[in-house]
Amino acid sequence: MSNLEKDPLELLVREDEADEVPDATGRTVEILDPREVPLGGPRAMGVRRTLPQRARSLIGAWCFVDHYGPEAVEMDVPPHPHTGLQTVSWLFSGEIEHRDTVGSHAIINPGELNLMTAGRGIAHSEVSVPSVTGAPRMLHGAQLWIALPDSARHREPFFENFVPQPFTFGSATVRVFIGTLAGVSSPVRVFTELIGAQLEIPAGATVVIPVLSGHEHGVLVDAGDVTVDGTAAPVSHLAYVPPGTDALTITATTDARLLLIGGAPLGEQIVMWWNFIGRDHDEIQRFRDEWQAGLAQRPGRFGVLNGYDGHPLPAPQLPPIRLKPRG
Repeated sequence: MSNLEKDPLELLVREDEADEVPDATGRTVEILDPREVPLGGPRAMGVRRTLPQRARSLIGAWCFVDHYGPEAVEMDVPPHPHTGLQTVSWLFSGEIEHRDTVGSHAIINPGELNLMTAGRGIAHSEVSVPSVTGAPRMLHGAQLWIALPDSARHREPFFENFVPQPFTFGSATVRVFIGTLAGVSSPVRVFTELIGAQLEIPAGATVVIPVLSGHEHGVLVDAGDVTVDGTAAPVSHLAYVPPGTDALTITATTDARLLLIGGAPLGEQIVMWWNFIGRDHDEIQRFRDEWQAGLAQRPGRFGVLNGYDGHPLPAPQLPPIRLKPRG
């Protein structure tokens, strides 16, 4: 999914939008508030964005989290570019048709991972699949991005689909779509130590999830009343747990569904603007110029996308100040 904001610098929100709550061990659990963002113009689909923001730019290499739906909506995101990242598409309901410039054509279904590695550059489109009557279907899911480390960000782009099998861990039903959790692994390729999983927890249950103590973690609540290490995390909020623990304790007062993300701190500063990740302002300027030069579907860094009936998405103007690395 694209970041369709006309002023991408608005991704940075107020520093006071992260509430820090010490847990029983003295660790600080941050609750990151979502920001409402319209995608796609006057009839836009709304998303709730918790990463990036001024309070926190990264969780491991995870750098972007949008939560959307459930909403009966017709999503149509024209071809748009990405560099230096991986996109993670995860649906709870609905279907999305994906096309990209390496020739991939896939339907994104609930409970399936679609992972697109942009590397040096790729473009893709995303269109929601209507119901059999032609009416918009209910769309509900999350879109996440992973920043590629410098050692992998210039590689050739590729696309993967994976259907994780659910398993029971304590009282939870778990689907691991990236990395390894509770001894279950995903085969998709990532370039830093990461975890990504969906957990469903019944009302009244507590689950203690083993994690690596050197990693940082985030819990995005999709549904239900949940506490993370004793701290309440409302729906569409992201609970951040810093390194220093080997377990997360998650309690559900009502039936709950959440996404657990985490990983080793990236340890690199990045420049993230619109749909590009680079390392300095000049590199982002070059990516934008190359995308604009290829809007007439000429081959270049981002390739040519076939099968989409419409025009590519122009890039917004860069701000009048130089972009600064963060992370």
